[in-house]
Amino acid sequence: MRKRLTDRTVKALKPASADAAPVDIMDSLTPAFGVRVMGAPERPIRTFILRTRFPGSKNPTRARLGSYDETDKLSLEDARDKARNWLAAIRRGRDPRIEEERKREAEIRKLVTTFGAVAEDFIKEKLPGERRGAHVEREIKNEFRGWWNRPISEISDEDVIRVIRAKAKTAPSSARNILGHAKRLFQWAMDQRTYGLKQSPAASIKPDSIVGKKISRNHVLEDDELFAFWRSLSRMPYPSAPVYRLLLLTGLRLNEVAEAAWSEFNPTVVRAIRQRGEAPIDWTQFDPQQLTWTIPAARMKGQNGTARAHTVPLTVDMLRIIETVPMFAGGDFLFSHSAGRTAAIMSSENKDALDARMLRTLRALARTRGDDPAAVALEWINHDLRRNVRSGLSRLKIAEEVREAVLAHARPGIKGVYDQHDYLDEKRDALLLWGARLRSIVEPSPVASNVVAMRPAS
Repeated sequence: MRKRLTDRTVKALKPASADAAPVDIMDSLTPAFGVRVMGAPERPIRTFILRTRFPGSKNPTRARLGSYDETDKLSLEDARDKARNWLAAIRRGRDPRIEEERKREAEIRKLVTTFGAVAEDFIKEKLPGERRGAHVEREIKNEFRGWWNRPISEISDEDVIRVIRAKAKTAPSSARNILGHAKRLFQWAMDQRTYGLKQSPAASIKPDSIVGKKISRNHVLEDDELFAFWRSLSRMPYPSAPVYRLLLLTGLRLNEVAEAAWSEFNPTVVRAIRQRGEAPIDWTQFDPQQLTWTIPAARMKGQNGTARAHTVPLTVDMLRIIETVPMFAGGDFLFSHSAGRTAAIMSSENKDALDARMLRTLRALARTRGDDPAAVALEWINHDLRRNVRSGLSRLKIAEEVREAVLAHARPGIKGVYDQHDYLDEKRDALLLWGARLRSIVEPSPVASNVVAMRPAS
């Protein structure tokens, strides 16, 4: 059957019954183009077709161009244009069905080779079991989120540099780490030979040229800065305040504290906190050997299997902080924004807020001394707190082996192989002395202190 097809006539085409054989209505305007009608009268299925001889075939063949009714719906005008294009390709000896299939497969490949899809594969295969795997996953998803739906092969070195430079403005150290993540992820994608990535856009980027030369730091916070630090934390919300206070009391690394889980603590500690009443817990009544927090090797720093579990002897100062942390019914993490299901991310925004409060306190101190508040500057990084603990232990004449044990530093050479003593009692004594020294700085007695009372910081 042949007739001039219009939108009105196509819309009116319906099968005579649900059992009726499909009927092809060929267009009198466009050669070889028509509509196949089937289905049921109340639910017709109308499909645009092209019936012609394709390259490599001896007889005319019917090919589907698209549907008038289904998800890949084509208008009559678009279907006519497609038919004309197919006929033109056939005249040139090309089979448009093959070309369309190739385009469809290319689109599918793009979907599975977007940066996001590749990143998810990388995260799933490479990061589980790594000490900082969860942290690296968060940084990849946060810093590279703008690339998530782009084909990985279309990401350029300029894209990488733009992300790294933006981060370097506020956090140079983090910018270096993020560049390292990019280099590692792109190299892994190339090695798989399945994502169509021929070269890494991050391979030739040198961190020194984008972020600047890495400066070896030897900074420790002065006593007035420690005072401002501790005072400012009293005005900071959970989880920032307890995380930062534990950093300064323990000498641990940021994520070693921020990713703490209740399952890492001695059951006696957990039970006491869970069953506590209104009054503070008297931790002096407990066996000190039970007041421990053991961080598993998987969360400690180390390469090629050298990381070891690290036991922190908990002092009363630490336990006073820990017992204020909420115990969530649905998760194990102490510091969390998801009811304990995942660890909180201690982002640069947390530290920026702390810095702002510290600076206000330091300027107030300068004002009471008669100094120029505008001349006060503040520059420190989280790792400086660890340096403060190490330096403080040295001033307290703590033995070298114990100082290194507190910071979970692996002993070098043959000592590290044969000396497996955990120094738990020695670490406890050292941390008790450090806690007392810290209290004398951050909570000075009125008699021993020259600090003038200040108006509460806003």
